[in-house]
Amino acid sequence: MKELFIIDLQDYEEEYSVYKRPSARGIIIKNGKIALVYSKKENYYKFPGGGINENEDMRTALIREVREEVGLIVIPDSIREFGSVMRRQKSNYSPDTIFEQENFYFFCDTKDRLIGQELDDYEREAEFSLRSVDIDDAIKADFDYHSNDLFDEIMIKREMKVLQLVREYLQKDRIER
Repeated sequence: MKELFIIDLQDYEEEYSVYKRPSARGIIIKNGKIALVYSKKENYYKFPGGGINENEDMRTALIREVREEVGLIVIPDSIREFGSVMRRQKSNYSPDTIFEQENFYFFCDTKDRLIGQELDDYEREAEFSLRSVDIDDAIKADFDYHSNDLFDEIMIKREMKVLQLVREYLQKDRIER
Protein backbone atom coordinates (compact mmCIF):
# COMPACT_ATOMS: atom_id res chain seq x y z
CA MET A 1 0.00 0.00 0.00
CA LYS A 2 1.21 3.51 -0.81
CA GLU A 3 2.64 5.45 2.15
CA LEU A 4 0.82 8.78 2.52
CA PHE A 5 3.06 10.25 5.25
CA ILE A 6 4.79 9.41 8.55
CA ILE A 7 4.26 10.89 11.99
CA ASP A 8 7.26 10.21 14.23
CA LEU A 9 7.50 12.34 17.35
CA GLN A 10 10.92 10.85 18.19
CA ASP A 11 10.04 11.38 21.85
CA TYR A 12 11.38 7.96 22.86
CA GLU A 13 14.68 6.15 23.22
CA GLU A 14 15.62 3.71 20.44
CA GLU A 15 16.16 0.89 22.97
CA TYR A 16 12.53 1.04 24.13
CA SER A 17 10.38 -1.96 23.28
CA VAL A 18 7.88 -1.48 20.43
CA TYR A 19 4.17 -2.10 20.75
CA LYS A 20 2.59 -2.44 17.30
CA ARG A 21 -1.12 -1.86 16.80
CA PRO A 22 -2.03 -1.64 13.09
CA SER A 23 -5.47 -0.34 12.13
CA ALA A 24 -7.85 -0.29 9.16
CA ARG A 25 -9.99 2.78 8.43
CA GLY A 26 -12.82 3.39 5.97
CA ILE A 27 -13.25 6.32 3.58
CA ILE A 28 -16.97 6.34 2.77
CA ILE A 29 -18.30 8.91 0.29
CA LYS A 30 -22.05 9.12 -0.37
CA ASN A 31 -23.94 11.86 -2.19
CA GLY A 32 -20.98 14.24 -2.03
CA LYS A 33 -20.59 13.85 1.75
CA ILE A 34 -18.10 11.84 3.77
CA ALA A 35 -19.31 9.46 6.49
CA LEU A 36 -17.23 9.86 9.64
CA VAL A 37 -17.23 9.11 13.33
CA TYR A 38 -18.07 12.26 15.27
CA SER A 39 -17.21 12.69 18.94
CA LYS A 40 -19.97 14.81 20.48
CA LYS A 41 -17.95 15.18 23.68
CA GLU A 42 -14.68 16.28 22.03
CA ASN A 43 -16.01 17.86 18.79
CA TYR A 44 -13.77 16.03 16.31
CA TYR A 45 -14.18 13.77 13.30
CA LYS A 46 -12.30 10.57 12.52
CA PHE A 47 -12.52 7.83 9.95
CA PRO A 48 -14.46 4.78 11.12
CA GLY A 49 -12.05 1.98 11.87
CA GLY A 50 -9.69 0.61 14.43
CA GLY A 51 -7.26 -2.05 15.44
CA ILE A 52 -6.52 -5.13 13.39
CA ASN A 53 -6.69 -8.17 15.65
CA GLU A 54 -4.07 -10.89 15.62
CA ASN A 55 -4.70 -13.33 12.73
CA GLU A 56 -7.17 -10.88 11.14
CA ASP A 57 -6.55 -9.42 7.68
CA MET A 58 -6.94 -5.69 6.99
CA ARG A 59 -10.15 -6.00 5.01
CA THR A 60 -11.88 -8.15 7.62
CA ALA A 61 -10.85 -5.66 10.31
CA LEU A 62 -12.16 -2.77 8.19
CA ILE A 63 -15.56 -4.43 7.74
CA ARG A 64 -15.78 -5.27 11.47
CA GLU A 65 -14.63 -1.87 12.72
CA VAL A 66 -16.91 0.16 10.43
CA ARG A 67 -19.88 -1.96 11.55
CA GLU A 68 -18.98 -1.61 15.24
CA GLU A 69 -18.21 2.13 15.27
CA VAL A 70 -20.92 3.52 13.00
CA GLY A 71 -23.31 0.66 12.22
CA LEU A 72 -22.63 0.63 8.46
CA ILE A 73 -22.15 -2.59 6.51
CA VAL A 74 -19.20 -2.45 4.10
CA ILE A 75 -19.68 -4.10 0.71
CA PRO A 76 -16.55 -6.29 0.50
CA ASP A 77 -16.11 -6.03 -3.28
CA SER A 78 -16.06 -2.22 -3.04
CA ILE A 79 -12.89 -2.01 -0.88
CA ARG A 80 -10.05 -0.10 -2.59
CA GLU A 81 -6.69 0.91 -1.15
CA PHE A 82 -5.97 4.60 -0.58
CA GLY A 83 -2.78 4.59 1.48
CA SER A 84 -1.21 4.20 4.88
CA VAL A 85 0.12 6.46 7.61
CA MET A 86 2.76 5.29 10.08
CA ARG A 87 2.60 6.79 13.56
CA ARG A 88 5.39 6.39 16.12
CA GLN A 89 5.56 7.98 19.53
CA LYS A 90 6.26 7.22 23.15
CA SER A 91 3.42 5.18 24.61
CA ASN A 92 1.21 6.98 27.10
CA TYR A 93 0.28 3.66 28.72
CA SER A 94 3.52 1.69 29.07
CA PRO A 95 6.83 3.17 30.21
CA ASP A 96 9.87 2.58 28.00
CA THR A 97 7.63 1.60 25.09
CA ILE A 98 7.19 2.97 21.59
CA PHE A 99 3.64 2.98 20.26
CA GLU A 100 3.76 2.15 16.55
CA GLN A 101 0.59 2.17 14.50
CA GLU A 102 0.33 1.78 10.77
CA ASN A 103 -3.09 3.05 9.73
CA PHE A 104 -4.40 1.53 6.49
CA TYR A 105 -7.04 3.67 4.73
CA PHE A 106 -9.51 2.18 2.25
CA PHE A 107 -12.23 3.66 0.10
CA CYS A 108 -15.35 1.52 0.46
CA ASP A 109 -19.06 1.54 -0.20
CA THR A 110 -21.67 0.53 2.32
CA LYS A 111 -25.22 -0.75 2.27
CA ASP A 112 -27.87 1.90 2.87
CA ARG A 113 -29.26 0.35 6.03
CA LEU A 114 -27.80 0.94 9.47
CA ILE A 115 -27.41 -1.54 12.30
CA GLY A 116 -26.63 -0.73 15.93
CA GLN A 117 -23.22 0.42 17.08
CA GLU A 118 -21.04 -1.81 19.27
CA LEU A 119 -18.89 0.76 21.05
CA ASP A 120 -16.03 0.22 23.48
CA ASP A 121 -16.12 2.11 26.79
CA TYR A 122 -13.87 4.94 25.57
CA GLU A 123 -15.96 5.27 22.38
CA ARG A 124 -19.17 5.53 24.43
CA GLU A 125 -17.50 8.08 26.71
CA ALA A 126 -16.46 10.15 23.66
CA GLU A 127 -20.08 9.85 22.44
CA PHE A 128 -19.25 8.47 19.00
CA SER A 129 -21.93 8.82 16.35
CA LEU A 130 -22.14 8.58 12.56
CA ARG A 131 -22.21 11.88 10.70
CA SER A 132 -22.25 12.50 6.95
CA VAL A 133 -20.65 15.90 6.45
CA ASP A 134 -18.98 18.14 3.94
CA ILE A 135 -15.29 17.25 3.95
CA ASP A 136 -14.29 20.90 4.48
CA ASP A 137 -16.41 21.07 7.65
CA ALA A 138 -14.67 17.96 9.03
CA ILE A 139 -11.24 19.38 8.19
CA LYS A 140 -12.07 22.65 9.96
CA ALA A 141 -13.37 20.90 13.08
CA ASP A 142 -10.22 18.75 13.27
CA PHE A 143 -8.00 21.79 12.63
CA ASP A 144 -9.68 23.59 15.54
CA TYR A 145 -9.44 20.54 17.85
CA HIS A 146 -7.03 20.76 20.77
CA SER A 147 -6.54 18.36 23.64
CA ASN A 148 -4.44 18.16 26.77
CA ASP A 149 -3.84 14.54 25.76
CA LEU A 150 -1.02 14.56 23.18
CA PHE A 151 -1.98 11.05 22.09
CA ASP A 152 -5.47 12.20 21.04
CA GLU A 153 -4.16 15.44 19.56
CA ILE A 154 -1.79 13.54 17.24
CA MET A 155 -4.55 11.11 16.22
CA ILE A 156 -6.93 13.90 15.18
CA LYS A 157 -4.24 15.89 13.36
CA ARG A 158 -3.42 12.66 11.44
CA GLU A 159 -7.08 12.30 10.49
CA MET A 160 -7.21 15.95 9.40
CA LYS A 161 -4.21 15.47 7.12
CA VAL A 162 -5.74 12.33 5.58
CA LEU A 163 -9.02 14.23 5.06
CA GLN A 164 -7.05 16.90 3.16
CA LEU A 165 -5.43 14.20 0.98
CA VAL A 166 -8.83 12.62 0.29
CA ARG A 167 -10.20 16.04 -0.71
CA GLU A 168 -7.27 16.55 -3.11
CA TYR A 169 -7.78 13.07 -4.55
CA LEU A 170 -11.51 13.66 -5.09
CA GLN A 171 -10.91 17.07 -6.70
CA LYS A 172 -8.29 15.60 -9.04
CA ASP A 173 -10.62 12.71 -9.91
CA ARG A 174 -13.42 15.18 -10.82
CA ILE A 175 -11.09 17.24 -13.03
CA GLU A 176 -9.85 14.16 -14.89
CA ARG A 177 -13.39 13.03 -15.70
